[in-house]
Amino acid sequence: MKIAVPVEDRGQDPAVAGIFGRAAWFLIYDETTGLAQSHGNDAAQSAGGAGIRAAQAVLDSGARILLTPQCGGNAARVLLSGGVALYRTLPDLSAKENIRAFLDGKLEKLGDVHEGYHRH
Repeated sequence: MKIAVPVEDRGQDPAVAGIFGRAAWFLIYDETTGLAQSHGNDAAQSAGGAGIRAAQAVLDSGARILLTPQCGGNAARVLLSGGVALYRTLPDLSAKENIRAFLDGKLEKLGDVHEGYHRH
């Protein structure tokens, strides 16, 4: 099983990014091999539709679990329809610490999604 986490950088144990679609990177952890790889998020700088494009990138990675603090409605629909389960990260934990928390059964499903993100 592969687990995706939006992250701020490519470090060994990066911080979780606050906004899924605008994350610079995704950390993809393969539970079978124990390996984690960073994948750039080409959608991060998009003028619009970043969440949908980021969701497609997660699907393309083969991940079936997404750990994130929040997710927009359009992105969530793409992810859920693709068979990806969404879980809420714990604040103040790194990406790898959140992955461990998920594997230990300590994360809750992401029950609410944001229906819009508007810049003024």
